[in-house]
Amino acid sequence: MNEMGSVRGQGQQEQPPAFTELSEVASAGSNGSILFATDDWFAPAEWMLKDSEPVFLPDEYTPYGKWMDGWETRRKRIPGHDWCLLELGAPTKVEGFVIDTAFFTGNYSPRVSIQGGTLDATIKQMLQSSIPRITDRDGDGTIGTGRTAEEVGMVELIGTDQWDVLLPRVELQPGYEQTRRQYFTVPKGKQSLVVSHLRVNMFPDGGIARLRVHGTVMSVGLTECIGTAKVPIDAIAMLNGGRCTGFSNAHYGHPRNLIKPSEGANMGDGWETARRLDRPPILQVNDSGILQVPGCEWATFQLGPTDGCWIERVCVDTKHFKGNFPDNVRVYYGAKDDPDQWLPLMERQKLGAHQMHEFRQHEHLLPQAKAASRIRITIAPDGGLSRVRIFGTVARN
Repeated sequence: MNEMGSVRGQGQQEQPPAFTELSEVASAGSNGSILFATDDWFAPAEWMLKDSEPVFLPDEYTPYGKWMDGWETRRKRIPGHDWCLLELGAPTKVEGFVIDTAFFTGNYSPRVSIQGGTLDATIKQMLQSSIPRITDRDGDGTIGTGRTAEEVGMVELIGTDQWDVLLPRVELQPGYEQTRRQYFTVPKGKQSLVVSHLRVNMFPDGGIARLRVHGTVMSVGLTECIGTAKVPIDAIAMLNGGRCTGFSNAHYGHPRNLIKPSEGANMGDGWETARRLDRPPILQVNDSGILQVPGCEWATFQLGPTDGCWIERVCVDTKHFKGNFPDNVRVYYGAKDDPDQWLPLMERQKLGAHQMHEFRQHEHLLPQAKAASRIRITIAPDGGLSRVRIFGTVARN
């Protein structure tokens, strides 16, 4: 269906679809950013990318109108519709979108479509220099502003309206609790496209609280390791193609947060499990100070390098976890040619509160028999981690 078509369906679902388990690449914590928006009058487009859940402040107003936690444009009184250009954290094969209209009940955008494409560095620089985004004015970003017809016309010349349609025009629902979260799957024929930028179209105007974009990140940071220098990279990083593939428990926070590019903002921006019920009534430690408990929690990850890597350093950050950090951590790896076996990479290491822990080759890491293509992080007995980094060099065939 073409850009001007309109479809119903998808939207609200009882259970989030499978694509929501893939990497999320549009939020601020995933390095997503807004390059251009036609209008930011009531609330700037950047707020649509916030990592936090939307909130509603009943008595909060600005000089431009009601304060809303998302992107909201003026009621349009000129020809056209509102839209913005969004740069994803990394080039991605997009599989689905989550559009949240929370608290936008009488002012949500009634229809939306999303297109995908790429912008080269020259065009991006032109946009940033000629129509810069204001992000630090009283903490309100570009609130209270709108682009002139000349500015919109200049950006239209880039041709983003001709990009591939990843989401044909759909109708949105209002931001009541039972209707706010809406899921849309990219058509199968478009899921193989690699895009680095999106054009988000609202028809004709209104508000969106949050936008999340899920898909498979293409490994953009690995090319520097292909030459003779063998430069170590963070092989588990989401922006280098790493992704979470499984976990035992994610009661308070999903383990995919561990591989985001930004530092953890708070405890909710990490992986935290429930307290295990099989902990002994009275805890004991061994001679190394490690708690003696029967259970553990785990999360598994696919590394970015397709042929695996030789790991030199493991970094485990417990930032923000001060009374609920794990007692210890252990790391295993798996090889590409043996998908069912886990080999020890690091024996149990004691963890502390609210700090970065570095475990290095020849000091803490065991010798690798094979290049690692998968990682299993095991914590005991339970608790939370903020970030994990796995630095290594790309293996060669």
